[in-house]
Amino acid sequence: MGNLCAILAPKPPLKKKPIKRLPNPPPVPNSGSRWGRIRSSRKEKLDDAMLQEQALAAAILFQQHQHNGGSLPFDRSASLRYPNSSSKKGNSNVLPRSSSTRARSLTDPLLQPHQLLNQDVKIDDLETNHFVLVHGGGFGAWCWYKTIALLEEGGYKVTAIDLTGSGIHSSDTNTVASLSEYVKPLTDFLEKLPDGKKVILVGHDFGGACISYAMELFPLKVAKAIFLAAAMLKNGQSTLDTFSQQATSDDLMRQAQIFLYANGNNQPPTAIDLDKSLLKELLFNQSPSKDVALASVSMRPIPFAPVLEKLSLSDLKYGSVRRFYIETSEDNAIPITVQESMINASPPEQVLRLKGADHSPFFSKPQALHKLLVEISRISSP
Repeated sequence: MGNLCAILAPKPPLKKKPIKRLPNPPPVPNSGSRWGRIRSSRKEKLDDAMLQEQALAAAILFQQHQHNGGSLPFDRSASLRYPNSSSKKGNSNVLPRSSSTRARSLTDPLLQPHQLLNQDVKIDDLETNHFVLVHGGGFGAWCWYKTIALLEEGGYKVTAIDLTGSGIHSSDTNTVASLSEYVKPLTDFLEKLPDGKKVILVGHDFGGACISYAMELFPLKVAKAIFLAAAMLKNGQSTLDTFSQQATSDDLMRQAQIFLYANGNNQPPTAIDLDKSLLKELLFNQSPSKDVALASVSMRPIPFAPVLEKLSLSDLKYGSVRRFYIETSEDNAIPITVQESMINASPPEQVLRLKGADHSPFFSKPQALHKLLVEISRISSP
């Protein structure tokens, strides 16, 4: 979604303000053998042949979960869940293993409890242990499946939202005429949240603008807001305003855009689709092939009208919510320079960075992302 419909000339870079940043996670020694990281050519061929079948199965499974309102039954998917051997001993601090059978990346290692900041803070003592995950443009709640599993196994409550016309939501994307309509599933959820209950909002990509809209409406129900490679706008800005300032004629996002005109070619675009042949390079350049296949059969067009809409954000409401930003260093959709420009324009409380992460860290760096989410949840009030 980054740099959508970029049509304005770039502006000079903003002067950077000092931002409080957390240190990068320390390197973890890899105990796996060389053979644990190398696939045989025969297994590679089998994996490649099964990619589309597994991706489609995962998408169907997630749809069943959304319709049934139950917890994700990942044990029936193509992924393998490894039980945590320490769970029987009542050790609630041990982080869950990833549910993927893929050999673990050396840059996304299994993290141990002692590597967490504030590890002595118990989950029941937190201001809230409820995460609400808001997807980016074209994505759906399905993209969070690894994050959902890791957080739930760690004792957190998780709600993943399908915005209007996204994921398995029944609306036609082309009919979404405003940001309020697009974000309605999120605002409906927050409106029904009991008084006194708070959540941690996590917004990815265009989901950053969506959680900002929700923060303005329900500031007392949001304990913290986490912008993950996301649009973090100022008052009076639209997502188009922010990204068009950074665009160039050879921008990858600009090349990948396919405008849809459901109301006729003589009318403004109603939605934006993305060229499937450019998806991997644009959004998933560091992600596993299985997840790229899942995305290729699950992504839907992005409604155009909400991208144009300027946000009305006040210091009294939006400004009262604690904000955190997670940068993605290998992002081809919202480059790190664009992320830092937004950070400098409206500094959050803290900035964290996922090294080696593409635009979809829930796929490319699920363990490292999980670590940062848990750490932010444990940060006490200043």
